[in-house]
Amino acid sequence: MRWTVLVNDQQQHALYPADRPAPAGWHPTGFTGTEESCAAHVDATWPDIRPLPPRAQRS
Repeated sequence: MRWTVLVNDQQQHALYPADRPAPAGWHPTGFTGTEESCAAHVDATWPDIRPLPPRAQRS
């Protein structure tokens, strides 16, 4: 099964089946692969898993 990495307006990431359209509010990042490769991509690109507002306050 192929997966794709999605992102929402809060910059939260999710894995989603690549053969389905993204749900409302989510957008493909352009990264698609196995579940393991997608999870590794998310781990590498989204180290702070809090939604955007709490992360923005820290800056």
